[in-house]
Amino acid sequence: MDLQERIARRRSARQGRQVVVDRDQLSPAVHRPEPVGRGPVLEQLLDALEPIFEGELPPPVAVVGPPGSGTSAVVTALFDALNVQFSGSNRAIATTTRGGDTGSATWFVAVDGRQVESPFAFYRAVLAALSNDHVPESGVGTDELLDRLSDRLARVDHHAIVAIDHHDEPETLGTDRVHELLAPVEDSVATVAVGQREPDDHRGPTVTVPAYRDHELVDVVTERASTGLAAGALDHDAVRGLATWADGNAHDALAALFGAAVLASEDDTERIEHRHLERARNDVPDDGVHVGRPLALSATRQRVLLALIEIGVTDLPIRDIAASIADRSSLTAGTVKRFLYELADRGIVERVPVPTGDTGSGRRPSTVEPRFPTIAFRLLSSPGTQSL
Repeated sequence: MDLQERIARRRSARQGRQVVVDRDQLSPAVHRPEPVGRGPVLEQLLDALEPIFEGELPPPVAVVGPPGSGTSAVVTALFDALNVQFSGSNRAIATTTRGGDTGSATWFVAVDGRQVESPFAFYRAVLAALSNDHVPESGVGTDELLDRLSDRLARVDHHAIVAIDHHDEPETLGTDRVHELLAPVEDSVATVAVGQREPDDHRGPTVTVPAYRDHELVDVVTERASTGLAAGALDHDAVRGLATWADGNAHDALAALFGAAVLASEDDTERIEHRHLERARNDVPDDGVHVGRPLALSATRQRVLLALIEIGVTDLPIRDIAASIADRSSLTAGTVKRFLYELADRGIVERVPVPTGDTGSGRRPSTVEPRFPTIAFRLLSSPGTQSL
């Protein structure tokens, strides 16, 4: 974004008395093209991928870091930059050797493991990144997609570096399964596992992404606020407070910033006030999950979560919550109850005992509570999308 565009956006926002200038710039689910404060990590990842500059495949690489450290942002940014640097396209590298050989091609493919729950979805995601041709969403079989991938990588000098993001989350394809799926083209493909821990039996280099330090997180929040909020909507003391509170977790800081901006907009105020920040921070659970996880669910399950949020804080047992949600939808109470148990197993909601005054030894019923930022989810989910 150039300086003139920044000025024009701010001027337009102030004329309309809007707090939010660009919602995407604030979203905790959107990565920036150049992650703030991650230069050394990007250099380490380039070192691990060094063989690509000689037209060779690197060994398997792991990129690991704690929640909110920016592992996904680092890999996505570097892969995009490599593609643009070598070919001016985000799909293919026309030349990958320093000697200037032509004809060889290497594709850098970042696959979001939250979005690929089947072999068909995985092959389709990889093919869509390797080719400008349309890849059908239905009407073809998994074997046909694999054949197309094999054809694309048939030449000895055609390679793909495939990053599997969030490989270690319970609902994603694990690296063992990904390697099985890529076995027919294993001589042409290298993998980068991105998550909070290394894959089992990992035998390649590991790039560790540390948690953000307070001053780095201040820079992250400041950059997002400067492009996403109107001038003067948030003071620097509030930014420092957010960074300290988030304790190195950029997702939590940005989720709270986004939530506060939503609340200020809904209140039709010109500034984000302390009450907005306090409520937004309280909306981000301690040791919760990234908002991207519920956003990756099916539309039906997202609607169940939206209804759960609408019900609000409650001591109702799960069966009563399921009945209440069923009354608001076309689903049966049994189906909703099954969804809630499933989401609890995935860690997206948490089952907690219902408080009672009964001191008996019988088993207490349980309720469920969201483990994700509900304000951000409500605004970003497809079934619940609305403008700020």
